[in-house]
Amino acid sequence: MNPAIEGGIVLVVTLLVLLSGAPVAFGLGAIALVFIAVFEGFGALNVAAETFYGGLNDFTLVSIPMFVMMGAAIGSSPAGRDLYEALDRWLYRLPGGLVISNLGACALFAALTGSSPATCAAIGRMGIPEMRRRGYPDDVATGSICAGGTLGILIPPSITFILYGIATETSIGRLFLAGVFPGLMLTGLFMLWTIFLLWKRGFRAYAADFRYTWKQKFESIPKIAPFLAIVVGVMYVLYGGVATPSEAAGVGAALCVLLAIMIYRMWRPTDWWQILRDTTRESVMILMIIAAAVLFGYMLTSLYLTQTLAQAIAEMEVNRWVLMFMINIFLLVCGFFIPPAAVILMTAPILLPIITAAGFDPIWFGVIITINMEIGLIHPPVGLNIYIVNSIAPDVPLTRIIWGTIPFVLCMMLEIVILCIFPEIATWLPTYLMGPGT
Repeated sequence: MNPAIEGGIVLVVTLLVLLSGAPVAFGLGAIALVFIAVFEGFGALNVAAETFYGGLNDFTLVSIPMFVMMGAAIGSSPAGRDLYEALDRWLYRLPGGLVISNLGACALFAALTGSSPATCAAIGRMGIPEMRRRGYPDDVATGSICAGGTLGILIPPSITFILYGIATETSIGRLFLAGVFPGLMLTGLFMLWTIFLLWKRGFRAYAADFRYTWKQKFESIPKIAPFLAIVVGVMYVLYGGVATPSEAAGVGAALCVLLAIMIYRMWRPTDWWQILRDTTRESVMILMIIAAAVLFGYMLTSLYLTQTLAQAIAEMEVNRWVLMFMINIFLLVCGFFIPPAAVILMTAPILLPIITAAGFDPIWFGVIITINMEIGLIHPPVGLNIYIVNSIAPDVPLTRIIWGTIPFVLCMMLEIVILCIFPEIATWLPTYLMGPGT
């Protein structure tokens, strides 16, 4: 059969299976096994178990459950609430200061957890009810939390960057560094839009003469400072060449658990059970998706589908920026329907030779693909952050939440354009601290 026809069949079946609601890992694994058996015969299934195991036989993967535990320990504690309150006391004088505080809290919490759903849920539980209580418009209150939650996969440490690094065999340390300035810039774009919108609407949350005292401001710092110190420490040992990502993640997870116990008195077995349960569930889900995606990739390669696609794109002879535009559209559409981890593991190995042949930096492209995945997190039908926010504020219509996210989606698209014009925003820091190379 013609590889183009085979590819079309695989694409249609994959979309149908993933859109059916089947677990991503089992769906990808089943599709791979069926197509290997159909097109190559049952004898070809002998390599399935070895390929599946090979997808997990990588020491770098140890960092994933460690970073997940780091996020679970902080997410199970009141650290998000304290972070939110501290920023509110320092930023309340700005127009829309509470939204700015929430976005800042999302950015800092993202650096602690590396997870978008955890960031969205932790900050949203405190932020959304408080913003609505003070009269903020529902679309601003919910949309800002949806958008702020996406920072969890852009600001390092990011599990998405780890997956991309494993799938493309690029440096995870460089990817983390590449996400720093784009993450801060995207946070700034979110804040600028919010300030402009609320200023235009003439909204004010506090009375003109309201003030927090300096004592109240400084009282909010001691509980969150140790957690921020851990993030700084983990980043230092990782980027300074002191430790590998797996070692840094292990130390960071241990310290976060220890601080959660010491600062928030999380001594009870139920607290420990919640941390271990959340860590196990998310880690197993991610690792299963990785292994299934490797098997899926083997199927695509063995049927010459990836080679055919790469060759077809190479033969188009279009301008490289037209090519990048098409790739971004492709990633956006994938992100609308498929979870970020699955998209990256399925598409990154296919796209890497194409973008490198076109002269694009794979580290820079890791940031671009991550921002595309962020858009998918706040866009239906998957739009995980939208549904998390809707569960926090069930009386807000889902359509109102979605409309509230649209300006932030445009901010993300603007960031992609800026990074295409000035790729040094992503590539300068890794090159400066770690030298040239990939």
